[in-house]
Amino acid sequence: MSVSVTVLDPRHDPEPAEWSTFAKAARLHAAWDYGLLGVESRHAPHPTVLALASADGHLAGVMAASMVRGPLGVRLLEVHNPWLSGFAGWAFLDEVSHRGRKLLLRRMERELCRFAGVGCTGLFYRYLSDEDASLVSGFGRLVRESVGTAVLDNRFDTVDEWISSLARSRRHSLRGQRRKIERDPDIVVRFAAARDDLDGAELARLVNGHRMRFGKPPLLDNRGPIAAEYLHELVRRDDVVSLTYHDGSGRLLAFANLLDHPVVPLYQHWSALSREEGGKQHLYFDSYARMMGHVVAHGRPGLSAGRGKLDLKQSLGLQPRRRWAAAVPRPVAG
Repeated sequence: MSVSVTVLDPRHDPEPAEWSTFAKAARLHAAWDYGLLGVESRHAPHPTVLALASADGHLAGVMAASMVRGPLGVRLLEVHNPWLSGFAGWAFLDEVSHRGRKLLLRRMERELCRFAGVGCTGLFYRYLSDEDASLVSGFGRLVRESVGTAVLDNRFDTVDEWISSLARSRRHSLRGQRRKIERDPDIVVRFAAARDDLDGAELARLVNGHRMRFGKPPLLDNRGPIAAEYLHELVRRDDVVSLTYHDGSGRLLAFANLLDHPVVPLYQHWSALSREEGGKQHLYFDSYARMMGHVVAHGRPGLSAGRGKLDLKQSLGLQPRRRWAAAVPRPVAG
C-alpha cells in the first residue's frame, strides 16, 4: 500500500477536493465539516490542524489535533475533534483494516509532529474506545482509562416505551416534568433542524455562561469559549437539530442541540439560564425526551450524550462506555 500524508490548517488552507466524498463515506458527524473546523480553529486559543492520509492515491483516513502551546515554544498535539465529545479524533473509511489503520495513524503522527516543529513534545489522545486504544498502544506509549461516555442503545418504538423502561422514581418525575412544561403558557419550545431563526451570539452567551458556571471537566480542558460564528453556522445545518426554550417575551431560557447521525447521534450542547437569572425548572430532563423522540422517530440505533454526569444519565437509560487516553512522546512518534 502506497501511503502519503498531508497536513492542513483549516484556518486558511482550502478544503481538499476529496473531503466531502470522504465525509459522506465515513459517516462523519457535522463537527467534521471542513468549514466549521476552520471557523472553530480561527477563534480557538489553540488551533486545530488536520492530517490527511491517502492510500494508493485516495483519501482513507484523517486526524484532527489541537496544537496546545505552552511556555518556551513547547507544543503538545491534543488529538480530538474539539466539540465532538466521546469520539476519537480520527476517522477512516470502513474498508481500511485494523492493520492499515495502525499504519496510517503512525504516518499521521509523524507528519503532525513535523508540522508542529522542534518544540513538539508529542501527542495526547482523548476519547479512545477499547478498539481505538489498541491502535495507539505500544512500546513507549502510555494508555490509561479516562472519563467514560454515556450511550443509549435504542430498542424502543415510542418515547413512552423509553420512559416506561426507566426506574419508577425517574419515570414518574419525568412524566410530571413534561406535563408542567406543556402546561406552562410562558414556555415556547421549538425543536427542528436548519434553524435560521437563531443568533449565534445569543447562543454563545448562553453556552459559555453555562460552562463558566459549572467549571471545566475533571480532566484538563484546553478549549476556549465556543465562538458565536461557529454556533451560528452549526445550527443552520440540515444534520443539526436544535432545541430551544423561550419565555413569552422571547427571551432564550435554554438551548440544546443534536448532531444527527445514521448510527449514533450526539447530544452535543446543553445550556440554560440559572433560576437566579430567570430560568425555568425541569427543562434539562425534558430535553432528553425530545432527543429520544428524534432518535425513535428516525430509527437511529443509539444516542450518545458525551462525558460527565454519568450517574444522572444512567437514570435516563444511558449506559457508560469506557474511554481511554493515550500519551505518545515525540521520540516514539518519530
